[in-house]
Amino acid sequence: MLLKGKVAIVTGASRGIGWTIARRFLQEGARVVACARNPEKARSILEGIEIIPTDVSKPEQVEEMVQKTLDKWGQIHILINNAGITRDGLLVRMSLEDWQEVIGVNLTGAFLCCKAVSKSMIQQRSGAILNITSIIGLTGNAGQANYAASKAGLIGLTKSLAKELASRSVRVNAVAPGFIETEMTAGMDQKARTGALSQIPLGYFGKAEDVADAALFLVSDQARYITGQVLQVDGGMAI
Repeated sequence: MLLKGKVAIVTGASRGIGWTIARRFLQEGARVVACARNPEKARSILEGIEIIPTDVSKPEQVEEMVQKTLDKWGQIHILINNAGITRDGLLVRMSLEDWQEVIGVNLTGAFLCCKAVSKSMIQQRSGAILNITSIIGLTGNAGQANYAASKAGLIGLTKSLAKELASRSVRVNAVAPGFIETEMTAGMDQKARTGALSQIPLGYFGKAEDVADAALFLVSDQARYITGQVLQVDGGMAI
């Protein structure tokens, strides 16, 4: 059990990649706190996972969530910044509200969570932070300027924090998924799916479990000498 005795916070954990990571970490022995804006929409939660309703774009909610975790378990060893939304549209038609909401959740939310948990990690001189970015943050995508900017910003945040926190033995990495079979991609029409598949050398979409396995490796002691890296889980899409 790679995470036995560890306390892990996973944001955006009500479904998809976040839920799968939370479940995987639980199987590996972690005590898991799952954060979600709409916890009532979460899939059935396995015994041992605690849900704390949290809007990561709200500083007071993030601070409260982190404090509740510390009050219960005393330490936080792992943070997974997975919470993310999309508000797609061409730039000339994109409202300022759509821009700010995506940046607020995807990037500012990760900043707030990192800031809140890093205080504890610095004091205990250990910890692992993993940001779930996206291949779109590396390549860009028409109609997703807000999403691409937020995910590219997350990569910059990852590398900067990796340098800031390394002296305290806190590692910071990122995973950049490509097209993963989730509720979000299930809404793609056939033309869009065919176009996406044509860009993937392996020829198929990944599964949430593929991202969870990569996340498990990067936060475990098996990756103790890895920090500031972005691991692409994309079937070769960005080669």
